[in-house]
Amino acid sequence: MAGRVTRFAPSPTGPLHLGHAFSALTVWDRARGGAALLRIEDIDQSRCRPEWEAQIFDDLHWLGLNWPEPVMRQSTRANAYRGALDRLAAMGLTYPCRCTRADIRAAMSAPQEGAATGPDGLIYPGTCRGRSMSEAGPGDAIRLDMKRALTRAGARRFFETGEHEGWHELGPLDRSAGDVVLARRGFGTSYHLAVVVDDAAQGVTEVVRGADLFQATAIHVLLQSLLDLPQPAYHHHRLIRDPAGKRLAKRDDARALANYRAEGLSPADIRAMVGFTPSAP
Repeated sequence: MAGRVTRFAPSPTGPLHLGHAFSALTVWDRARGGAALLRIEDIDQSRCRPEWEAQIFDDLHWLGLNWPEPVMRQSTRANAYRGALDRLAAMGLTYPCRCTRADIRAAMSAPQEGAATGPDGLIYPGTCRGRSMSEAGPGDAIRLDMKRALTRAGARRFFETGEHEGWHELGPLDRSAGDVVLARRGFGTSYHLAVVVDDAAQGVTEVVRGADLFQATAIHVLLQSLLDLPQPAYHHHRLIRDPAGKRLAKRDDARALANYRAEGLSPADIRAMVGFTPSAP
């Protein structure tokens, strides 16, 4: 465990809830003897708010967590993301996509296409795959040609330290994920690309996050291989759910940490509510 570098990377689009608390506590616990970093994932400037970022800092400090300063913010990293995109484009692995979500739903309604879903929802049917990057317009998204990427990549597996500990193969991502988006309209990047570039820049050695992102890990490992970036280990933890079994979301303000704080609960109460038990030294 000594020397492990982990990170907690929330988006300032709403209040932290019990699920975030469990994830943050797990990140800092896994980093014991190493370093736990805080990263603000604020590429969606239309939804991010300074007050939510300030609340993130307050809630984490209240939980007893601290981190090195200054924190990394994705909103300052446009050049790094552009550099990664340019490199993938130079390999002939990207193409511009003008399809809207409605276009994709319409294409997937055709009987011959089916309705397969992957980490990003409906798997893109490849409508724009024949377009060249020279045709890219300001409103286009940029997609990864998954079949070409798989042919080019070296790494084919990743190591999981969570519940399903061991080596996991990437599998047929062209069928299970499709041509994922690497840069969205108006964003300059996507979650998949930004998280890979940022983890490498911060020297993260173990990515700690919820089990809902396990399926996306193969995409991230593929991008690491294509971009010659170091591959961290991955630790996917259990999710905190409501009484109906639904995963908590930021819109579920009733379980926001700020509300529990206002009601007089302590950090120890939060740890008990989410069932957090520190690992053995």
